[in-house]
Amino acid sequence: MHGGSTLKIRPRYTSYDNYIHHQLQKTTNPRLREIWTTRDWDRKIRVFTQFFSDLKHKNLLSNSSKALCVGARVGQEVEALKRVGVWDSIGLDLVPYPPLVIEGDFHRQPFDDETFDFEFSNVFDHALYPDKFVGEIQRTLKLGGICVLHVALSRRSDKYSANDLYSVEPLIKLFNGSDFLYSRKVDGFGLDTEVVFRRTKAIQRSGF
Repeated sequence: MHGGSTLKIRPRYTSYDNYIHHQLQKTTNPRLREIWTTRDWDRKIRVFTQFFSDLKHKNLLSNSSKALCVGARVGQEVEALKRVGVWDSIGLDLVPYPPLVIEGDFHRQPFDDETFDFEFSNVFDHALYPDKFVGEIQRTLKLGGICVLHVALSRRSDKYSANDLYSVEPLIKLFNGSDFLYSRKVDGFGLDTEVVFRRTKAIQRSGF
């Protein structure tokens, strides 16, 4: 358990390899990947475009931002960023989807310290080690950089989730190198809360 009783790790994984194998069952599922790249493609891009346009209006994202989408699967959010003018955007996932998404583990991002101005993720619930997930975001964000998470607080996530989050308080504790800017209710594909942080302190990679 991390961050108190309002963040609970699901006790189903016997090893990290077992966890990765289970996550890959969803990410590599041919039926799901077909849905993500056909029926869901335009709909999700439209919704992500609205989210990112709102962040631009709040001056939390700009056309000059270097952006990362963590756990991007086939990259609808990356495509949405490019469509709102944030061209220097890339996604990270266990399974790559070129040219939008490169291969990598969000528990150990394959990027140098202070690489990005902006990071977005809607897969916090898939983190087996939330402290490492957040730590890597903070490490790879530049000082002053923005992290936006979409999370589920009022409903439980799917069978591939590795944790259950019941309030924003554990996130505020985990983002110990960042200022909590705000949270608000959203409707983001089953995720109901947007939480926004600005990195303000130096962060080093934790051991793994």
